[in-house]
Amino acid sequence: MTPDAPERAPADGPKPPKPDPAADAPDPRLAAREAGRAARDLARHLRTLLAAAGLGLARTGRALSARAAERAARARARPAPADLPPAVAETDARVLGRRAHPVLGRRHPALMAAAAVVLLPALALAIYLFAAFVSLPPLGGAVVETGQRAITVEADDGRVFATRGSFRGQKLTAADLPPHLAQAIVAIEDRRFYSHWGIDLRGLARAAWRNVRGGGVREGGSTITQQYVRLTSLNQEKTLWRKVQEAFLALRVESTMSKDAILLGYLDSAYFGAGAYGADAAARRYFGKPAKALNLPESAMLAGLVRAPSQLAPTRNLGGAKERADVVLQAMVETGAITQAEADAARKQSVTLKSPPEAPPGTNYFLDMIAGDVKRLAGTDGDMTVRSTLNLDLQSLAEGVVARRLDKDGARRKVGQAAMVVLSKEGAILAMVGGRDYEDSQFNRAVQAKRQPGSLFKLLAYLTAYEKGYSPESVMVDRPVQIGDWQPENDDGRYRGPVPLRTAFALSINTVAAQLGQDVGIPAVIATARKLGIQSDLPNVPSLVLGSGAVSLLEMTRAYGSVLSGRTPLQSYGIQAIRGAAPQPLYVRADAAPGPMLAQEPRTMMLDSLQAVVESGTGRAARVPGQIIGGKTGTSQDFRDAWFVGMTPDLVVGIWVGNDDDSPMNRMFGGEMPAGIFHDFVQRAAEKLAKGKARPSAERAEPARAAAPAPAAEPAAAGEVRGVPEVIDTGTLNLRGRVVRLLGVVGERGHLARQLASYLRRREVVCTGLSDGTTARCRIEGDDLAGLILAAGGARASEDAPPDLLGAEEQARAERVGLWGR
Repeated sequence: MTPDAPERAPADGPKPPKPDPAADAPDPRLAAREAGRAARDLARHLRTLLAAAGLGLARTGRALSARAAERAARARARPAPADLPPAVAETDARVLGRRAHPVLGRRHPALMAAAAVVLLPALALAIYLFAAFVSLPPLGGAVVETGQRAITVEADDGRVFATRGSFRGQKLTAADLPPHLAQAIVAIEDRRFYSHWGIDLRGLARAAWRNVRGGGVREGGSTITQQYVRLTSLNQEKTLWRKVQEAFLALRVESTMSKDAILLGYLDSAYFGAGAYGADAAARRYFGKPAKALNLPESAMLAGLVRAPSQLAPTRNLGGAKERADVVLQAMVETGAITQAEADAARKQSVTLKSPPEAPPGTNYFLDMIAGDVKRLAGTDGDMTVRSTLNLDLQSLAEGVVARRLDKDGARRKVGQAAMVVLSKEGAILAMVGGRDYEDSQFNRAVQAKRQPGSLFKLLAYLTAYEKGYSPESVMVDRPVQIGDWQPENDDGRYRGPVPLRTAFALSINTVAAQLGQDVGIPAVIATARKLGIQSDLPNVPSLVLGSGAVSLLEMTRAYGSVLSGRTPLQSYGIQAIRGAAPQPLYVRADAAPGPMLAQEPRTMMLDSLQAVVESGTGRAARVPGQIIGGKTGTSQDFRDAWFVGMTPDLVVGIWVGNDDDSPMNRMFGGEMPAGIFHDFVQRAAEKLAKGKARPSAERAEPARAAAPAPAAEPAAAGEVRGVPEVIDTGTLNLRGRVVRLLGVVGERGHLARQLASYLRRREVVCTGLSDGTTARCRIEGDDLAGLILAAGGARASEDAPPDLLGAEEQARAERVGLWGR
């Protein structure tokens, strides 16, 4: 119970966390037992009252009816006056009879109505209370639905980036309970806890009065005991029935448990937000320590959460949690638990959270995928920490390049969705993009969607042919082909005559692939697909070599990874290790045991053909200067799906674009947007992997300083201008009458521009590089202004922006800040 105007506890009264044994106040447990006996006596008396009331009503009714009948008979027997006509006398007798009737009489019907008004509501109330009492559930009979156990997920380098499930800490004992936590809970929730016997009538009256004055439910009247029995024995329905049973159970609990035991049980059962059930779980979740190690400000913050845990969870609303903690500290002062000086000192102490932030939305596709594997591999339901394979730098980069391409060309080319998978040569899933926006759709298109891969499937036919004796120099004729009722055609409608298989694969010639499939046999192609890890149903039809079977992006990426690594199949995985409470790990992924391998010569031929696709074929858009790259494009019928799977010596990257409703795109080929996404990703991924760069968010914590500005006494460098700017948009400034466009920034107007103007007010900006145009890199107090704007989500990075600016935008997208949080 949390009154708005707390009462000060009497100086000689009990103080939390437990009453003074020397006090003269009556023993609460004795009072509670007496109250329990009184409740049982009340139930027995209610049964007697019900029987007596029913019998009394029946007797009264019979007596009144008999008296009324007797009076009516006397009235009818009285002779009519002689001077009245017979008809009038007869009418008068009937009227007198009606007046004597008990229903239309004047005295007894009013008595009956008054009795009904008093007795019937009392009877109904008695029946209601009796029914609630006899149907009480057993104490502790409720099962708290906390969902799955807590999982803390680490990236491949050990950084914690997500938590899922419900945290359950250790059960508290009297020795583990910090005095400040007990005092804080009692002060803010139920300051008369140690003096009432389970129900605080004064608190109920105060809450009812404030709710009436407020025009709604503003304050509850439940004691800690009532909250405890609600959490452990009842459901959370807000009904009168539950409230009555809660009161009865509170009386029962107070008669069987000590006050300290009730308080400990409540602290073990209460929800503190962010998936933490119980005070110990909350202490570990928010502060990285057990409950017994909490200090005063931390205890006050936890105590303040139980009223609105989801809204005040520090991981989501640290400011609101601190404000509530201040209220708790003041309540502790008013109850005498601490002094005003102690409260002031606690407010000055900084509370440091040691819990991970909420997972970046884009990583949830990956988290959903590994959730089932965690339970299967760990073999336990306890809290655990998972070391995943996810590389946060590559994940942020993947999300950024996909979003940028969709924003640029998605609407024009009628492309609504995209998916991407990045595997290491060993099969570790380094990054995964399951869709455009997880918050809009949780369907993972990289794993769950089955789509036709088009020419991407030709890898299986060519690899089968190379294993059967063909080579990239083997010549086949590009000509019209008829296989039963099927007539495959080339995308450009041309026929080139005799061509080597290397060229046919690079140019994705359909007629050659169809002939090759007939030569080696479709069952052999299916067997190769199975060997490379494709498990989807594959139709045994000639068109299979052109991708008429539906597969997932992860399957196809894994198959291409098998060619890169030589392993058959390449097993993809997202979990490296799982740790529980015990020192011994629950699971550690072992190094891959030696297994079947692709024959070296066919594998080398296939890698050569894949490289030809990027060098001179349909995948030229994926080329990155200075890097060895191979890959294959794929486009399904009517442009419903477009694919590209490419590889470097260390990575395999699969990309799919299309629409969820399977509607056609605007002539989108796999060599366009998918290959372009691959290019954008690989161009910067190699640098991140080679240098081990920190995430952009870490970089922003200590921004890279540009070259120190020249001393004021020296003349400005050529092409340099400085001054206090006016903001035109977030990418354009007016600096001393000159329009300056920030390099790599596409500006935004509206409130974002106004926020930038407020930030730059009366601050000098130095811009350089203006000698050959109006585009410049600008600094403010040594920090790159464009990087600050993009990192805050104040603008978009242009397509030709430098890598550092692209990284800043990608992190802003991942964190949903600024314009990306709309």
